[in-house]
Amino acid sequence: MTQSAEKATPDAHSAKAIADAVRARSLTAVEAVKSALDAIARLDDRLGAFLLVDEQGALDRARQVDERLGRDKDSLPLAGVPVAVKDNICTRNVATTCGSKILAGYRPPYSAHVIDRLQACGAVVIGKTNLDEFGMGSSTENSAVQLTRNPWGLDRVPGGSSGGSAVAVAAGMVPAAIGSDTGGSIRPPASLTGIVGLKPTYGRVSRYGLVAYGSSLDQIGPLTRTAKDAALMLAALAGHDARDSTSVNRGVPDYLAALDRPIAGLRIGVADECFGEGLDGETRAAIERAIDLLRSQGAVVEKVELPHLRYGISAYYLIVTAEASSNLARFDGVHYGHRTPKPADIIDLYSASREEGFGSEVKRRIMLGTYALSSGYYDAYYLRALKVRTLLRREFERAFEKVDLLCSPVSPTTAFPIGEKVDDPLAMYLADVYTNPVNLAGLPGISVPCGHDAKGLPIGMQLIGPAFSEEVLLAAAHQYQQLTDHHRKRPTW
Repeated sequence: MTQSAEKATPDAHSAKAIADAVRARSLTAVEAVKSALDAIARLDDRLGAFLLVDEQGALDRARQVDERLGRDKDSLPLAGVPVAVKDNICTRNVATTCGSKILAGYRPPYSAHVIDRLQACGAVVIGKTNLDEFGMGSSTENSAVQLTRNPWGLDRVPGGSSGGSAVAVAAGMVPAAIGSDTGGSIRPPASLTGIVGLKPTYGRVSRYGLVAYGSSLDQIGPLTRTAKDAALMLAALAGHDARDSTSVNRGVPDYLAALDRPIAGLRIGVADECFGEGLDGETRAAIERAIDLLRSQGAVVEKVELPHLRYGISAYYLIVTAEASSNLARFDGVHYGHRTPKPADIIDLYSASREEGFGSEVKRRIMLGTYALSSGYYDAYYLRALKVRTLLRREFERAFEKVDLLCSPVSPTTAFPIGEKVDDPLAMYLADVYTNPVNLAGLPGISVPCGHDAKGLPIGMQLIGPAFSEEVLLAAAHQYQQLTDHHRKRPTW
């Protein structure tokens, strides 16, 4: 595995470049989709990013985009852009499995809000990507269907749970993908595969049609190669949806126009709590170099304190498992999904269907959540975790009284070998130690490539902002990418 720098020509895999070319009629949507399909056919056998490729459906939708261009090209900001979608986001009449046996072959009768938004903007959903089952994992090794490999090292994990979406972009199969982020499922995969991953503010993007895992934490967001493409995608995804009670009714900024905001004068906070025990030395050094570069461009770097950050991962795994226990109760062998063939009685129907349909990590989290919610333990565990969540939120609010953004690692290490942590759940959970608190507080966060380790594996820097500050996050990420070429390096194998 080596690195190859891009030539100084327009990026053929840029969502913005493709949309501009399709609208200008120098490229058709059908040609853009065929190019993506060819790349998937050529590469994905070795990577395992896709669970399903909807070749005919994608070509049909691309033809419709080409036909629409003559009528309303100005309303098609994503004209012809092939997009991969994580397989826990419902797509009408197209299998949505959540990477689980319990939903094998399930075809939703409706599409998620974000799918409707993408198609309205001219994007073409090209297929569904692999994930840790129901989004429960940090390596995409918990999928019941297949293993996804990191293109920077085929013996390495891509991160999780949106590993398939990250790999589809990092390997150049599609210019953009959609993932979901409950505690870091967009940002660590982006970091470990050398791309940009944005987790928006809770409520910024509708969760309607996202198969629920942790309802107070889940958020949908884009994975792209650049902050500019992330801005383009977020503009399409964001906005109020009355079908989601947590969707916030406020205007959507012009994220692309905001990218020109300079770094000079930006106040960036750094907390010692984010650079303690467990952080790999090369990762620390890469992020410190990134901070120094931002400082050299006029950013003001200040120390902030987040003393309760160390309790974030404990609070997260109590809250998210409790919500998972409730949300996954619907998979009972009765309404839809897998049903055991010859149950002895109704209790056997429930228990056997769930035993056969769920994987070990899903079962572990359901049991943890059920225990935390049980009589006699609710106050000791779940209620206490909610109190810690409130303390964390307040600490972030105090930090943002002093600074505009916070900077931290995304993952403690670069991509680790496949199989290294599968038998050590605690070590796997600690992989998201820097991203869980952002979800607990409902804040936006972005992973931006900031270097590579001695093995050539990518390193990501996390920028965190106050609620609904995505335009500031995206501008800072974009300006940083104008000063560096980390995002221009590509894996070869």
